[in-house]
Amino acid sequence: MAKLIRVRELNIDIPKEARLLAEQMLSDLEKSKRPVLEAVKTSLDNSIYDHKVGFLTPGDKMVRTELNVSSVQKLARVVFVLEIMLRNLDIGAVNTKRELYYISKGLIKGDKRMKPLDFEDQNDSDSIIDFIGDMLRVYREELNCFANDRGGQTYSQQLIVTETLPDGDKAVVDLSTLGTTPFQPKNKPQSLKLKVKKKIDFVLIVESEGTANTLQTMGFTRRNNCILLGAQGVPSNGVRGWCKLIQDQLDVPMYFFGDLDAYTLQNIFRTLKAGSAASLIRNADFSAPNVKFLGVLPDDVKRYDLPHYKVKESDPVEARALKKAKDALENDPFFLDKKNKGLADICRWLIKEKIRCEQQSFFSVDPRDPIKTEKLILEKIKRGSYV
Repeated sequence: MAKLIRVRELNIDIPKEARLLAEQMLSDLEKSKRPVLEAVKTSLDNSIYDHKVGFLTPGDKMVRTELNVSSVQKLARVVFVLEIMLRNLDIGAVNTKRELYYISKGLIKGDKRMKPLDFEDQNDSDSIIDFIGDMLRVYREELNCFANDRGGQTYSQQLIVTETLPDGDKAVVDLSTLGTTPFQPKNKPQSLKLKVKKKIDFVLIVESEGTANTLQTMGFTRRNNCILLGAQGVPSNGVRGWCKLIQDQLDVPMYFFGDLDAYTLQNIFRTLKAGSAASLIRNADFSAPNVKFLGVLPDDVKRYDLPHYKVKESDPVEARALKKAKDALENDPFFLDKKNKGLADICRWLIKEKIRCEQQSFFSVDPRDPIKTEKLILEKIKRGSYV
């Protein structure tokens, strides 16, 4: 097993670390040595899961890039993009990955000597940005690079959010005053402080944003002292960070309501609960280990006679999801951990039964009762029907 290493340094002085790195590269070149850049390897074979920690952490494997004919462009691009990001830190500018791609192209266009650094498409520049983060062990947001993702549509009659703005001012939002408009925190929810007007009984994270909106429209948060959140499919960093913040600041039960299929378990719920291999250095602040899988569960299909359909292995997408489920049971440290046996058993059931049941199937139980799905969700929470 790979040795556990510290995820990242706290309060790292990024300009100082970047300067030391550049000085080391220059020193190596002056001594006719080949400069080497190392970054944490962000992949499943370098992922460690300990249920006491609650999220995937990196092992000791590194990606090592040494200067040679084939790597000279990558190293030069790293220095080039790092300089852009350091300038942003210095002047307080922020950009998305897409904007950084075009900023780099604009700088290169103005200097013919820099043409060899040009990016053919954004994937090339994105990989350099990710490498820089993994190399310095800092979050992209700490380099003033923000993704254009939201923290999920959030509703509550009890929650008050205070945001500290860049200039030090504070903005206070009482979610009960927003009417039908959801609160959507930005990509860096760590700047938010939460308080409640009345005890929150639970948080319900709904995979489908549309279903979350339906529950809200039908009065879910008016009848329940809760927080309702639409996660919009695969959780973005904004959703993950927001759920982590709620978990840490409010310490209330959290439940995930989504489809019963292999893709949801692996790509959506696992990422929300324990993070992903691609973001090993970020999982500490972008995962919510306490969240439980409320459903749809295999038992729900029989108990409520839910409509479902067979997964067609002839469908490349469905076949790939089943294959990934099998791989996860064999290689994913999250599903291999004994504490997650219940989730692993669901994966095995899905592989055997080859069915899919969507969260919206709960609306079939009593079509004449507009809040029947809410009643079933509350029934499941009360009965402890979750994993």
